[in-house]
Amino acid sequence: MTEMSRSLSRQLGLMIDRRGRVSHVIVGDAHQLFIPDLGRHRAGSGRFRGLRLVHTHLRGEGLSRDDLTDLSLLKLDAVIVIQAQVNGMPGFVEVGTIRPGAARGDSEPWNTERRPSIKAWDEDYIAFIEDLESAIGRTSTVKRVPGVEAAIVIAVATGRVDEADASLDELERLADTAGLQVLDRILQRRRRPDHKFVIGKGKLQEVLIRAMQLEVEVLIFDGELSPSQLRNLATDTELKVVDRTQLILDIFSQRAKTREGKLQVELAQLRYRKPRLALMPTAMSRLSGGIGGRGPGETKLEINKRRAGERQTRLEKELKTLSKQRALRRNRRRRVGLPQVAIVGYTNAGKSTMLNRMTHSTVDAEDKLFATLDPTSRRLRFPESREVILTDTVGFIRHLPKDLVHAFKSTLEEVQEADLLVHLIDASSPLIQTHIDAVDKTLAELGADTTPTLRVLNKIDAVDNAHWPEIKAAHNGILVSAQTGDGLDALMLQIERHLFRERASGSLDS
Repeated sequence: MTEMSRSLSRQLGLMIDRRGRVSHVIVGDAHQLFIPDLGRHRAGSGRFRGLRLVHTHLRGEGLSRDDLTDLSLLKLDAVIVIQAQVNGMPGFVEVGTIRPGAARGDSEPWNTERRPSIKAWDEDYIAFIEDLESAIGRTSTVKRVPGVEAAIVIAVATGRVDEADASLDELERLADTAGLQVLDRILQRRRRPDHKFVIGKGKLQEVLIRAMQLEVEVLIFDGELSPSQLRNLATDTELKVVDRTQLILDIFSQRAKTREGKLQVELAQLRYRKPRLALMPTAMSRLSGGIGGRGPGETKLEINKRRAGERQTRLEKELKTLSKQRALRRNRRRRVGLPQVAIVGYTNAGKSTMLNRMTHSTVDAEDKLFATLDPTSRRLRFPESREVILTDTVGFIRHLPKDLVHAFKSTLEEVQEADLLVHLIDASSPLIQTHIDAVDKTLAELGADTTPTLRVLNKIDAVDNAHWPEIKAAHNGILVSAQTGDGLDALMLQIERHLFRERASGSLDS
């Protein structure tokens, strides 16, 4: 083998199973081998593929990074390099195997050993590999949830690392809400994201190895991937690749219950996917043409794009109709003279719980992101037979997809038309100011930043009461707990004073 490799000036490789049978003969160039598709073979949870790669090197080098990456990604029993000397005789041999405990992410996930000659290897190779496989099975510490896809969340820090880390925490919660099991998180610090893969090529290889070790099916990137980045990552990793926008859209799709909510989510998904259809793999070949058709006919991609455009037009028309109906209901309430109060805030700030507590309702309220999508309105009664309409709205979040904001326009009109906004803030969160800024930014985009607003600091039951004065002074809000009811009397008083005094002042002025 080494003599032939030297005469051809090419690397030669053999894939050998545990019975000693050769399954593949591979001819590379002077620098590397290109391993063909090996199929699934016997690779599974805690098991190797049952194949070892034995190949030659020509330049006196040992195992390369590519060799070790192939070892991990393909779950090979071993990768063995034999040096082909100038005279064609075999030189030193180097063996790489996966290291037990590598799934915990400690240092390098492989072991390497060099010996002066292939003849110096006198151990029972099969017994060694089977013992190694058993050891790896015993040291596996990851407990998979049956029937749930596993994921790794990934972010690039171009600024402050603590902010990127907090954003990654939120991405984990989003993944959990979407029904995924997050097994690992990776944060890379870079001056700017890589234009092709977001993270660096070397880091991407590490991610792939980690995904193999944990048997992960999904990679989730914090931030929105461009169509080309999405295609590059999916092609290179052969894993499901999802960005933050796609994850949020998926959560909205799961949570939408009313017809309007479902239409809004579908419209947002169409807007997100439409520009990405153009960069799908070229395997989407010609579908129509032939008898009765002129020219080469349409490709399947063109048909998909056209159908997506037609569906988008229909959805926009239906949502316009529903928006008019919603506007009629709002006008009807205005003619009755009922003021409108909208509860806004960051997702999972406790808006639905607050609505339930104030109006004695039973709206679904869960400790999950985006538990409520469809706005719910209830009457809130004050003394002296005064009433207002209190509306729970969809939660905001950092980097809320623009397609969602546009699609939920008719729903968010409840915020634009409100007489008063109750900005609910999670006082127990370490990112209070970040959440406030995200909500304020979204309100400005909706043109509701001039609407009178009451800041309400919720979840004080989860905060040490010694810190209450400090939090209240820092964020200028009313302290309440929607869970226990503490502080709600003060909030009701502020709402009543604001609405009805403002109305009384307006009547006197007119």
